[in-house]
Amino acid sequence: MKKPNFIVFLTDDQGYGDLSCMGCEDFRTPRLDRMAHDGARFTDWYSNSPVCSPSRAALLSGRYPGNAGVRSILAGHRTATGLPQSTPTLATALKDLDYQTYMTGKWHLGLDKDSQPQQHGFDHWYGFMAGCIDYYSHIFYWGMNNPGPGINPTHDLWEDGQELWQDGQYFTEMITQKALTYIRDAARDGRPFMLYVPYNAPHYPMHAPKEYMDRFSELPWDRQVMAAMLAAVDDSVGAILDEVERLGLAEDTCSFFMADNGPSRETRNWLDGTLDPYYGGSAGKLKGHKFSLYEGGMRVPGIMHWPGHIPGGQVLSDPCAAMDIFPTMLNIAGGDVSQYEVDGMDILPYVAESEKLPERTIYWEMGKQTAVRKGKWKLVLNGQLVEGADPDDAVHLANLEEDMGECNNLKDAEVELTAELKSDAETWRGEIEQRWQREFSPKEQGTVTH
Repeated sequence: MKKPNFIVFLTDDQGYGDLSCMGCEDFRTPRLDRMAHDGARFTDWYSNSPVCSPSRAALLSGRYPGNAGVRSILAGHRTATGLPQSTPTLATALKDLDYQTYMTGKWHLGLDKDSQPQQHGFDHWYGFMAGCIDYYSHIFYWGMNNPGPGINPTHDLWEDGQELWQDGQYFTEMITQKALTYIRDAARDGRPFMLYVPYNAPHYPMHAPKEYMDRFSELPWDRQVMAAMLAAVDDSVGAILDEVERLGLAEDTCSFFMADNGPSRETRNWLDGTLDPYYGGSAGKLKGHKFSLYEGGMRVPGIMHWPGHIPGGQVLSDPCAAMDIFPTMLNIAGGDVSQYEVDGMDILPYVAESEKLPERTIYWEMGKQTAVRKGKWKLVLNGQLVEGADPDDAVHLANLEEDMGECNNLKDAEVELTAELKSDAETWRGEIEQRWQREFSPKEQGTVTH
């Protein structure tokens, strides 16, 4: 069998409820809806963290963030360390199988030379390395408006480690144009390729071209600009999949789409100094937002697409996570997953052959929060609804089949189950902490919120 190509699309701070195929009624995302219609849509797909850097580390490594060496948001200055050299990525694993490897978009896994994309298996890459940039000037400016000494603005646009200046172009469209160039280059070469496309939309600053804003003129500004930014992503995904089809590679290309975490409520989304929480993004019926280990923080849209190999029209409800992408794609490529440390599992038999997934327990951590999901049960310890606030509940147990919004705390009704899951979560968290102290050098993490 010919080795297939892989494309991984990632959005930034996109809520569970912000795709029309996920039930959103005021947005229109026809190309992603079609991707879902022609493939498999997951109702219970998770990022492995409710914030940017750890979720990206898990996706690329197939490990829990703490086992990959990135547990919190990475700093944005040009010497910030990040993903350790000791952590293999999907790109390094596929490169060993003679794949061409490309990235275009947001990295956010470290700016130090040893943490950059080319040190983690990417032959060619284009984009920015910190947590956010202005969509038109491509400047990282987080913290400039803070009282007292702020953070100076830093230009952040690169290709293969060389700084570029392309002022005035909208970055979502720039990501896509580079992706199209990479696909055409790969097709001419003839070897299989992996393309990682981490869009920074709809992460703040909330910028969108007028043509996209005009599509949603009936919406209030916060929803209008969110809809416009995601419409630009939707058009972009469509353009990339259309190019794959035009080149005759559709049945040879397996694609995945997901978000890195839930929607942001950060006040800087407003762009006008407003200090009210931002609610332009929606987690749908889920509780919580970015930074929270309730469902809204890390249950996200997930779509898998592979014409001729994955039956279309599927809606799948078994819990799966970003860390499953590494073992799934590596197995499809004919690699040996046993040669790598992974926490995820190969989900292709589930998606392609309707085989039931083995029951497993999935864990999360964020600051003082810890969470665990086992089957229909979800336990959150020290769960926060608002970052920096006191815990909403010290212990919260929910039956997600009956209560996806985690409205009812069943800890007193299910005492034995609560004790069992609490013990499991604390044991797992303890192992993460011990390994962190033993194996990973200190990193500049957890000091910024972008």
